[in-house]
Amino acid sequence: MIQFCKRNPFWVVAAMATLLAIIYWGLMATDRYVSRAHIVLQTPEIVPSGLNVSSLLSGTSGSGDLLLLKDHLESVVMLKTLQKRLDLRGHYAQADIDVFSRFSNESAPIEKFHGYMQKRINILFDDYSSVLKIEVQAYTPEMAQKIVEALLEEGERHMNRMGQRLAAEQVDFIDKQAQALEARLFEARDAMLSYQNQHGLVAPTQTIEAIFTTVSRLESELAVLRARTAAQSSYQSASSPEIRRLKAEIQSIEEQIDIEKEKMARQGGDALNKVSAEYETLQMRAQFALELYSSALTTLETTRVEAARKLKQVSVLEFPTLPEYPIKPDRTYNIIVFGIFAILFAAIMQMVMAVIRDHSD
Repeated sequence: MIQFCKRNPFWVVAAMATLLAIIYWGLMATDRYVSRAHIVLQTPEIVPSGLNVSSLLSGTSGSGDLLLLKDHLESVVMLKTLQKRLDLRGHYAQADIDVFSRFSNESAPIEKFHGYMQKRINILFDDYSSVLKIEVQAYTPEMAQKIVEALLEEGERHMNRMGQRLAAEQVDFIDKQAQALEARLFEARDAMLSYQNQHGLVAPTQTIEAIFTTVSRLESELAVLRARTAAQSSYQSASSPEIRRLKAEIQSIEEQIDIEKEKMARQGGDALNKVSAEYETLQMRAQFALELYSSALTTLETTRVEAARKLKQVSVLEFPTLPEYPIKPDRTYNIIVFGIFAILFAAIMQMVMAVIRDHSD
């Protein structure tokens, strides 16, 4: 036996290591309970036909939000939050836990504790089904379940804070724009009213249209009178009362037409055509300001409704389980795998030593 050990030291080492592994995983390793949960994130979907909040329908969010949630659940910030709520250090550093499994120093830096907890908290994103799978190992079933529940609550709260902050910034920005456009609308409206009061005209454009109508009617009457005058001049003298009356009417209508036309295009600063052009410019500015303000109000209301979509709800497909028996560590699996690697190591080293002996001979 001694000769065999001398000739095959690596097999002896492999056998002793495997025996120690059997002793540790079979007798010494502390049982760990596993709690699981499967979740998806849901967010409201807005029906395009309206802005009624009651028409919000729930829909599943994309994988991007789940990956953000996964990253937060695995972060140091989340670990600090769990520590405050559940005292994880005290739980994982209990004296009755085997030395290879427990957290050795309860007051160690957070970075070391985070590295330790990454082996106890496993979060997997299933890209095919867009489901986040959470698995937590603890030394009591109640603690394992509490950790999973805390992860779900804090994760949902974090996602909502992110969404609400972004939504609040968007609503605040658009609200300020709407206030600026409201002031612009009132300014344009006051300018238009002031212009109307200055020139004593409610609607210069309509006044010009009325003058055009009057001029057209007068010119039509003038044409009729000229025709009658030409007809009667064929059999009456120019000094006859009727001819003189018709000429007087023609002269009066011509003078009235000149007066009406002068109102529209006199050389002074109060010509109606100029007043109308300036008024139309002010009116267009006021209308444009009104359209901008109306669009801003619509956008503001839409953004407020969209803010509801920023709220994320963690929908649980599998609720945090309360383990009934420990499934970690996987004792049989660990012993078999360790034994296989020990045998492979011994075989390789034995071959290396045999090659060295052959070359030395």
